[in-house]
Amino acid sequence: MQSRPVEILPSVLTADYSKLGEACVGLEAGGVDRIHWDVMDGNFVPNLSFGADVIASTRPIVGLAFEAHLMVTEPTWILESMAKAGCTRITVHAEACTHLHRTLGRINELGVAAGVALNPGTPADAVADVLDLVDLVLVMTVNPGFGGQSYLASMEAKISRIRSMIDNANSAIDLEVDGGIAPSTIAAASAAGANAFVVGSAMFRDPEGFAHATTQLRALAEAAGR
Repeated sequence: MQSRPVEILPSVLTADYSKLGEACVGLEAGGVDRIHWDVMDGNFVPNLSFGADVIASTRPIVGLAFEAHLMVTEPTWILESMAKAGCTRITVHAEACTHLHRTLGRINELGVAAGVALNPGTPADAVADVLDLVDLVLVMTVNPGFGGQSYLASMEAKISRIRSMIDNANSAIDLEVDGGIAPSTIAAASAAGANAFVVGSAMFRDPEGFAHATTQLRALAEAAGR
């Protein structure tokens, strides 16, 4: 059971990049909670996506908070530019940081909320000794790198384990899931203990628009997480 407010966080990875600012404005009008930026370096994952300049270009026209999910090897070099671009949460992968504790500390020094993400093959215990440094734990429910993948239900046991760890350490930490989140999967992820949900394809492909997708997903998550 999740103990934090449900948040719907659209990933703009699947947006039409020629209308990226317009998409962000529309998502805000649709009632989402934050904009989720999947930043990929072509090294940690086999894909390239947004840089800080692209994120910064949309910052003046959107009132919502931005969070950056860095799928970047040894991401220390990019942290400051992401903060300057307007991201108030920065999540790094445990697998991508030789010195995870130091990297999370650097994010905190920048005055930004820190998050730690885990790939499907990484055990929950990888975050046990850094919970005092983070505001967010992100469980990947697909292997990172591409949008449109199928949700891995086998990750629900990990979500539940991390929920217990968070509740024992600091219930103010958000537990986020990313990958294959849709009306057919969000309830199970919420019931396992997640409270924040990154939504890509299901948000942008809803024929009734962003507001409908957001309302539907939020209702399903809230009902399952009670």
